[in-house]
Amino acid sequence: MRFGPWYPLADAGDLAPASAGMLQLRLAAGLLDYPRGKSAMVHYEHALDVAAAARAWADAHGSAGIVCRHLIETDPTTDTAAFCAKLSDEFVRRFGAPPRLLR
Repeated sequence: MRFGPWYPLADAGDLAPASAGMLQLRLAAGLLDYPRGKSAMVHYEHALDVAAAARAWADAHGSAGIVCRHLIETDPTTDTAAFCAKLSDEFVRRFGAPPRLLR
């Protein structure tokens, strides 16, 4: 599994695939306080259409100051939904809460 480079969320409609996969969103700068530390991460998502999911998140929360990346290499035997759930669970264990955006 390998993620591509970070790009502005506003560009996700052009850069993210219109196919199944996983995306991550984080602050372009700065960190958010979580119960057990700080992180720039604000969202993980598995979607059937990554570009549409990124646009929907941007419509709901705004895209200013948020960067996005998506999986660009996957093992065909890997369940990407389970992989996304694993990353989310690991985040909660490490930081004490799920990723979120508070503005």
